[in-house]
Amino acid sequence: MEDGFSSYSSLYDTSSLLQFCNDDSASAASSMEVTDRIASLEQRVQMQEDEIQLLKSALADVVRRLNLSEEQQAMGTRRGPTKARPMIATLPLRPTVNNGTVLPKKGSGTLPSPSGPGSRKDATTPANKRILYLPLSTVRRANSNEHVGTLTRKDSGDSKGNRTRAGSTGSNSSGKRSESKQRDPVFNAGMRRVTHCKEEGYVKMFLKGRPITMYMPKDLVDNYSLEARADLPSNKLKLDWVYGYRGRDCRSNLYLLPTGETVYFIASVVVLYNVDEQLQRHYAGHTDDIKCLAVHPDKITIATGQVAGTSSDGKQLAPHVRVWDSVSLNTLHILGTGFFDRALVCLAFSKSNGGNTLCVVDDSNDHVLSVWDWQREDRLAEVKCSNESVFAADFHPTDSNVIVTCGKSHLYFWNLEKGVLVKKQGLFEKQEKPKFVLCVTFAENGDTITGDSSGNILVWGKGTNRISHVIQGAHEGSIFALCMLRNGSLVSGGKDRRLISWDSSYQQIQMVEVPELFGPIRTVAEGRGESVLIGTTKNFVLQGSLDGEFTPITQGHTDELWGLAIHPCKSQFLTCGHDRQVSLWDSSSHQSIWTKHMEDAAQSAGFHPSGAVVAIGTETGRWLVLDTDSKDLVTVHTDGNEQLSVMRYGPDGNFLAIGSHDNYIYIYAVAENGRKYSRVGKCSGHSSFITHLDWSVDSQYLVSNSGDYEILYWIPSVCKQVVSMETTRDISWATYTCTLGFQVFGLWPDGSDGTDINAVCRSNEKSLLVTGDDFGKVHLFSYPCSQFRAPSHVYGGHSSHVTNVNFLYDDSFLVSTGGKDMSVMQWRIV
Repeated sequence: MEDGFSSYSSLYDTSSLLQFCNDDSASAASSMEVTDRIASLEQRVQMQEDEIQLLKSALADVVRRLNLSEEQQAMGTRRGPTKARPMIATLPLRPTVNNGTVLPKKGSGTLPSPSGPGSRKDATTPANKRILYLPLSTVRRANSNEHVGTLTRKDSGDSKGNRTRAGSTGSNSSGKRSESKQRDPVFNAGMRRVTHCKEEGYVKMFLKGRPITMYMPKDLVDNYSLEARADLPSNKLKLDWVYGYRGRDCRSNLYLLPTGETVYFIASVVVLYNVDEQLQRHYAGHTDDIKCLAVHPDKITIATGQVAGTSSDGKQLAPHVRVWDSVSLNTLHILGTGFFDRALVCLAFSKSNGGNTLCVVDDSNDHVLSVWDWQREDRLAEVKCSNESVFAADFHPTDSNVIVTCGKSHLYFWNLEKGVLVKKQGLFEKQEKPKFVLCVTFAENGDTITGDSSGNILVWGKGTNRISHVIQGAHEGSIFALCMLRNGSLVSGGKDRRLISWDSSYQQIQMVEVPELFGPIRTVAEGRGESVLIGTTKNFVLQGSLDGEFTPITQGHTDELWGLAIHPCKSQFLTCGHDRQVSLWDSSSHQSIWTKHMEDAAQSAGFHPSGAVVAIGTETGRWLVLDTDSKDLVTVHTDGNEQLSVMRYGPDGNFLAIGSHDNYIYIYAVAENGRKYSRVGKCSGHSSFITHLDWSVDSQYLVSNSGDYEILYWIPSVCKQVVSMETTRDISWATYTCTLGFQVFGLWPDGSDGTDINAVCRSNEKSLLVTGDDFGKVHLFSYPCSQFRAPSHVYGGHSSHVTNVNFLYDDSFLVSTGGKDMSVMQWRIV
């Protein structure tokens, strides 16, 4: 435990804190004004409170580590999710929720909170320990692993997001059976109808009225029954790692907790990342994009706000704030369901009253500012803030009734008086008014400090709305972030990628420039000791100091993500997307091995069976082959001028099949271990764009799916279509990524229009099947999945359509990619 406590002492210099608290220099005998003495005393009290909260935080982390140790010991003998979280009785107790489900207040309607993947196994507890168990009998645990899942919308920015869909029920029950002949049972499910012809040995499924005939292997013809029920897989998924960070369009979303964990978010997951121990924990209570985050003065309680969503049946899901415990990952409160509009853009806890109030700004036309007693879930005040964008809102550190908001063309000082928020506008007077006031923080003496789009830092006197000091041209271009450090110096970061520190007289101390690769600085947070954390607009999280270099601790994509390829013999995978970035990742170290930028937006990828090279398909018809070790370019070819959706090598490595949006499958002969390519021809026959391809085990056949739900079979060496079902029905396939076929038709949800499932992958040992859908869900089925309405385990985390899923070569992990949410998630198979 000594190592754990050393991290706290480095984060907070407690000796100097106590020395300051015992300093008598501001006694009544001094010449300071009464108001200044009061402010000094307030600061002392606040620092003493910080010291107490530090001890609480340390104790909470000790509890977490003890429980984790006990759980690891018990894992060999006990399985199953935790039903109660043991907490030391001396910790401050709140009205809480168990495993993410809120205990509702009387008369108030609150949403159930899904438990995050941070839930842990039960641990046997010695009888002599003082343990408090949170009761479970009063609530039903809503776990993301349950069989029946209500699916959320596809990201609203996506072209598919405007369609209304019915979600997957994943239930075990058969559908309504129509009265039909015994040999031809028929199942109706909205837009999907399934019939079985036993004599011919096929199942026919209708998607949007279009028949899809799928022949079963001959050895199943006699015994197959459409009415039989499929089993849930015995395995489950547990979120292991989340790659990426949302810095491109979010602010003030990066903090270091006293536990040593860096907290930030991407998609609908809040990540708590301990860099030293290389461990991540995840809060997964949200159902859609998280846009803002605030840390309570106790450094344990966290508030996060999400956007409005659409359920799988087209109903609107309200934006709301979730307040949760960063140690247990339990949801404590849900605020504003039915009150907020569109999304939440700013969150902040008060500082001077023990953090009892929370201010929130939503993304409605009026950008309503509201103040909440979050523990009582009671709204204290609300006011229309501005019809322009609001970028920041924060409480004054010594007056919990004062809130400062800033944004496009405005800076407002709000005073909460008897339940009413009264506004004073910041007066720029002789100072040229900036187009955007982008960030705000506070000096030790209570002055307000702002950064703006003109590159100026303005200081506003405590209690006034007038400028008292100006740092003209502090940065070249917009200042996105301001952070007041423990030592009293101010750090600013901006579009010019410079990080500058200023002393208490606002004289420059140090300056360091972040490399262009990482992008402009979006947010700055104080790290351990002298270190600083930076979040950038290119979705990097950097760690370093003003004295030296900054190194990335997290990185991700910056635009829609589609391409995913798994290394055939190493624990590595490759991702590529519309940001023209290709990244090779190590799933063990969770680090990027290399990143390469391309001229065109990337759409698809596939490794050669040797692993020596990887092929990348783009949106323009160009495709490239890269050396896996050096990322050097091996060759470039062009086929058509439309996007290449699939790049798939044959198992023997002698052929490459390329599925294009021009309806063709291009076939290339491959030689010299993937370094030489010669075009064989193109497979012509589909009447719509190619969506998925799979090779047979012997590399002699190819199966393809298209956008109009066709299943066609090919002999790729001669680019000829195979029409005989007797030839194709018993082919053994090396992979199964096609969404249409007898072995997988059970994965289609009721009411599907045929585009809901973006990706499918069979595990290498052929017992599991995973899908990624338009509603941000990952489903885990048993394989084969050839029964109507097959049940599945359903997992959330992505906030956009899941574009790709794939098992690692040894089935130890599953990787999923989000489209608009730009995240990569790694799931452990348990």
